[in-house]
Amino acid sequence: MPSKLVSLGHSETAPQQPTAQGCLRPEDSMLKGLLPNSDEEPVPCLGSPAAGDRRGPERSPELPLDTPEQVSNEDPQAQARPFTPKPPPPRPRLERALSLDEKGWRKRRFRTSREDLTVRNGASPSGGSLQDEAPGTPARSGSPPCLSASLQEIPTARGAPGSGGPSSWGNCLSGMISTSLDLLHREGASAGSTPRLASLLSPRPLPAMARNMASEGLRTANKVDPDHADYKLRLQARLFRVHSSLGPGRPPSPLAYDDCSLHSSRSTFSLLAPIRAKDVRSSLARLRRSYLEGSLLGSGALMGADELARYFPDRIVALFVATWNMQGQKELPPNLDELLLPAEAELAQDLYVVGVQEGCSDRREWEVRLQETLGPHYVMLYSAAHGALYMAVLIRRDLIWFCSEVESSTVTTRIVSQIKTKGALGVSFTFFGTSLLFITSHFTSGDGKVGERLVDYSKTVQGLALPKNVPDTSPYRSDAADVTTRFDEVFWFGDFNFRLSGGRAAVEAILKQDLGSSVQALLQHDQLTREMQRGSIFKGFQEPDIHFLPSYKFDVGKDSYDTTSKQRTPSYTDRILYRSRHQGDICPVKYSSCPGVRTSDHRPVYGLFRVKVKPGRDNIPLAAGKFDRDLYLLGIKRRISREIQRQQALKSQHASAICTVS
Repeated sequence: MPSKLVSLGHSETAPQQPTAQGCLRPEDSMLKGLLPNSDEEPVPCLGSPAAGDRRGPERSPELPLDTPEQVSNEDPQAQARPFTPKPPPPRPRLERALSLDEKGWRKRRFRTSREDLTVRNGASPSGGSLQDEAPGTPARSGSPPCLSASLQEIPTARGAPGSGGPSSWGNCLSGMISTSLDLLHREGASAGSTPRLASLLSPRPLPAMARNMASEGLRTANKVDPDHADYKLRLQARLFRVHSSLGPGRPPSPLAYDDCSLHSSRSTFSLLAPIRAKDVRSSLARLRRSYLEGSLLGSGALMGADELARYFPDRIVALFVATWNMQGQKELPPNLDELLLPAEAELAQDLYVVGVQEGCSDRREWEVRLQETLGPHYVMLYSAAHGALYMAVLIRRDLIWFCSEVESSTVTTRIVSQIKTKGALGVSFTFFGTSLLFITSHFTSGDGKVGERLVDYSKTVQGLALPKNVPDTSPYRSDAADVTTRFDEVFWFGDFNFRLSGGRAAVEAILKQDLGSSVQALLQHDQLTREMQRGSIFKGFQEPDIHFLPSYKFDVGKDSYDTTSKQRTPSYTDRILYRSRHQGDICPVKYSSCPGVRTSDHRPVYGLFRVKVKPGRDNIPLAAGKFDRDLYLLGIKRRISREIQRQQALKSQHASAICTVS
């Protein structure tokens, strides 16, 4: 029998009176004989008022798909009661029936983003309706992937033709639902002329499918409804930047996007945001105008605001600064996690700067240990040395492209000594549009040599020749006699050798008190605090609040202060100071020492800071992504070897265990 084209939309004419076939159309005569008593009386539509007349005006319960309601004509009251069919809600109309080629194509299986999302959420993939849903109409679930659109796919009766009864009706209805569910959703020309199933609401909106599907109907059928109740919940699955901070809560990155978007080509996330072709075309005019006018801060600049917002939406960089007098010891700590990855910091920092005084003889081994501890996410941007002064700058691999050339300069304060143990080492570079200066110093030692230390400070600020090739970010505020005025953010750290006055006995008496009160009492005898209040040293610098015990001088390998014949006074010799060109651009988060590192008579001191970064111009010489590749590979190899040795040690420990029964 040739298939008939049946419109899926409702008729715009006035509804006709019910015929002898009830809810079946006249042209659907081929269904005659499949329904019980089809020649005697009309069968009420499912979900119509007549189907629930026994329970009054309330809606009748919906019929499950596997156990259809048994229809009987034994109730005379149900037969005599008339019903008035209601016109169905308007639905989109298909223009034509599906051809055989389209049906065959529709039955093919494609690995799309919809299947990926459903499998990821723990649900089995299922096809959706190919009809464009009207606005406000909930999406239907449970439909088979291939819906017939012609009458020739209506299944035949499982029993003999004309064999009425509930069993034959149930079998017929089950077969119709399983193979041709869309036929039950049609609205005929006459109101109430087709059996309808109850609407099944989808628990969540349909996910986006891959854009490589050729059918336009497949794309329009998966519209994302922002008004849907679950839409806001799905937005929580966005990609956020893991910002380095001690506390939670950071603004989302502009890189975040929703997996329900119709413009996403894949169901997986990527740190690389897609670039639209029209954005590239439109940005050409802006770039041309900016460069012709002499501005290097146009849209799309490498150091511009757009690029800065992608990586730092809040324009805050997490910085780690540490200083340590290693006393020239060849032995290094077995583990540097306590120093570089303190327990108080939940997340790693963006930039690590470590300054060492009286460093170990093998400088390369020290740098390899730093790379090994931080792992493959960080690279050595720059390292410099001045005698026994070492400084290493490590940065996240993602941020290496936004750094200018790194420049360094040195100052020697003790000319007589052949080994440069006293002096200063400065390293500077520009990150986006913010210039940074890091200085590590080792001033003259001795309890009463405060004047010599003041001279060392003056020589350092006047002798460091920075910056060299990188332009000054604010030249009108710079001072030729003070290097610290030529940069936006300055961090000065090292062994300043300022002591606690009052003698060993007075300091030990204060140390016997509780930590909070003892620290405040000790700082009243601190020489550096007194000189800074006078304005004779570190002008414009600040220091975070100190809440730790003096870092000098300990017995090597012990927690006791100097027990030798010299009986040196415990002091805060190792300090970290900072200066900002704009008030509030540097915020200290943590300032402490590492009591677990006992290989030297000094305890390492570290600080965690949050530094505000501003956009810059593309007129600076860039580092071009250069880093110490050999050091990187060696550090990663050491890290892997250490993990293999640890696993082998655990295996041997379990193998040597002996169980005894007493």
